[in-house]
Amino acid sequence: MNSPVIDILSQLVTFDKTKVQPVYMQVAQKVINAIQRGYLEKGTQLPGTRVLSQLLKVHRNTAVAVYDELASQGWVDIVANKGTFVLIPEVLDTKIKAATQHIHKAYAYPKVAGFPFQQSFHLSSTSEETEAKYTISDGKPDLRLHPVYQFSRWYSAAMKRKPLINKWNRTSALIPSVFSLQLCNYLNATRGFHIKPNNLLNTRSTEMSLYIVSRLIIKQNDLVLVGQLSNYAANMIFQQAGATIRTIPVDDKGLDVDYIKTHFLAGSIRCLYICANRDYPTTVTLSANRRLELLQLAKVYGFAIIEDDYDYDFQFTGSAMLPMASADVSGMVIYLGKLGQSLFPSFHTGFVVAPENLITEAKNYLQLLDKQGDLIQEQMLAELISEGEIYRLKKKNIVTYKQRLDCLCRFLKVHFDEIITWEKPSGGLALWLQFTETISLVKLAEEAEKLDLFLPKTILYQDKNTCAIRLGFGHLNEEELEIVIKKLKQAYTTTLNF
Repeated sequence: MNSPVIDILSQLVTFDKTKVQPVYMQVAQKVINAIQRGYLEKGTQLPGTRVLSQLLKVHRNTAVAVYDELASQGWVDIVANKGTFVLIPEVLDTKIKAATQHIHKAYAYPKVAGFPFQQSFHLSSTSEETEAKYTISDGKPDLRLHPVYQFSRWYSAAMKRKPLINKWNRTSALIPSVFSLQLCNYLNATRGFHIKPNNLLNTRSTEMSLYIVSRLIIKQNDLVLVGQLSNYAANMIFQQAGATIRTIPVDDKGLDVDYIKTHFLAGSIRCLYICANRDYPTTVTLSANRRLELLQLAKVYGFAIIEDDYDYDFQFTGSAMLPMASADVSGMVIYLGKLGQSLFPSFHTGFVVAPENLITEAKNYLQLLDKQGDLIQEQMLAELISEGEIYRLKKKNIVTYKQRLDCLCRFLKVHFDEIITWEKPSGGLALWLQFTETISLVKLAEEAEKLDLFLPKTILYQDKNTCAIRLGFGHLNEEELEIVIKKLKQAYTTTLNF
């Protein structure tokens, strides 16, 4: 019978001669792994080089090299005329109980940490997996409209710019980057701002922007006001920061500012989160009068306004209302936005517009989270802004999305008339659909998935006063929209008769 040591080595030690790494190094690493995991205990005598070479079917010189490598790293002692021992050669009677060693788990990475760590319920993932062919989103753009060939040309050109290396090696941030200047010019032209680069911070996403802002202004148990339904992702960030969240009613004119006046005292509110252009998820626009009232109330009560303008670029009729931040003279508004939504998601960029002293602190946080940034992306976006390509892409895609919105409304009229009510928004990539008769939306989603249509839970809104879906349409073409609405109607009929 083989000794327990030989049995262990035969099961644990493997190598691949096609790899660049020498065989003796591969074998030595496997032996080290066996020692670290306790399969070979201290004092264990290893087989001689002749036996090892026969066991592994390698040249004896390779076996010698294995032990020399282990000895050089301090894992074994080679004692003349006695043998090779793991770490402590004096202890020669160590018993190896192979049956209790769980050899089959030798290279299985542990699933559970061996130490305590802080877990967060608030940051649990909301993503769901499905095999359904069709999916309804909460308002994402269509990646198929991304200009792949043009983009490849732009990206390649940006990488070849000679100043790029200097930007990577730049140690001083005193001089604003070309991208910051171009983004300021773009925002000043499209959103009515009068900002400079020291009022601007660009990030990887709106979520990163909000995370940094929340870390700056929210302390444990601070009161944060949000809309009655609000953005679940934003709420997760606020809760993780330790905030106490209170909801404010939303009607056809947007957030109810009078409710804040009658239910909260001055100085008790830390900040208010709002999507003024199109409320999330209801798509209602905050009226002009309420914008002015809210700005005045923020100044009197002393709370910050976080204005998330997530879909400003998707305006189909008329002109989008200018951000509240463009009329803020008291430094009460922190404006969050996103650039490049007509491009592939990895090339979107988030940004924050705020008073200079807050931006300075926010940049300090960003240095910890994302010091390197993406200079190639910034170089390319700066050129696309300068040459007007961002604006042209946006205008081109708006025509497509408006056609899809009109098409969706026609299909809803045919299949869901008097079943669902909705208001056609002036822009955005989602509709707020409210059922006239309360049904189980969870059951609706289950029945829809049986028909190859996936409704994620994050678009379903149901409580004692609400039975609605935020139906994103931007990622679906007209043919797909018709199929989706027909499947949704079939699922609704099944749910109603259940």
